[in-house]
Amino acid sequence: MRLWRRRGGDQQARQEAEAGGRRAEALAVLWLRLKGYQILDRRLKTPVGELDLIARRGKVICFVEVKARNTRDAALDALGTRQRRRIERAAAWWCANRQHDPTISLRFDLIAVAPGRRPVHVMDAWRL
Repeated sequence: MRLWRRRGGDQQARQEAEAGGRRAEALAVLWLRLKGYQILDRRLKTPVGELDLIARRGKVICFVEVKARNTRDAALDALGTRQRRRIERAAAWWCANRQHDPTISLRFDLIAVAPGRRPVHVMDAWRL
């Protein structure tokens, strides 16, 4: 017995959200580049989760989660514990599959995007 039915509107809303997420990530890439970061990877799908952006500046590699919401506060509050753990697992997978200099630090950042506002870059948004 089917408890729910997928409607065309749901798929359209999902596609619009996906397009909005891509725009937010493009804006985050631009923002990071303006701040002197080199983008190492975008929208990386790993066996344990997806990483929105991987960026480097100097001796720091950042795993950046991009959140787009209607307000800046909603975007800043959108990253939950479960998502942080998924990002941590994906970052660990990325590190295990790359050779990198042991003197390089790793960091988890968040970029919050809201319409008509500058992106907010929260460096070191959480720690392991």
